[in-house]
Amino acid sequence: MSVRRVVPNIRSRELSRSSEFYGLLGLEEVMNHGWIMTLASPGAPAAHVSIMTGDRTAPVTPDLSIEVDDVDAAYAAVRDAGAEILHPLQDEEWGVRRFLVRDPGGTVVNVLGHL
Repeated sequence: MSVRRVVPNIRSRELSRSSEFYGLLGLEEVMNHGWIMTLASPGAPAAHVSIMTGDRTAPVTPDLSIEVDDVDAAYAAVRDAGAEILHPLQDEEWGVRRFLVRDPGGTVVNVLGHL
């Protein structure tokens, strides 16, 4: 299993205002589902930040998203290690397979792979 990208998730009730703010720093909207928006740098497309009002299907809002090439292997690894799974492994309607887990320091991590 390998990591494809790591994206911080920023909570905001003001998606458009947050988008405008991060636009001042050179980030542009590349995805918007109404409750989560991802901004990226045109010159460095791997540089992302997501802004969320809250998570649509999970009971908690993740602090961080980690995209991996094998989400099932990642799920098995953290489950077998006894980590606290906050949202079970499942396919989401917006085209990702994911789960949420709490790291030892309390950070909520969204681990995903695109379908």
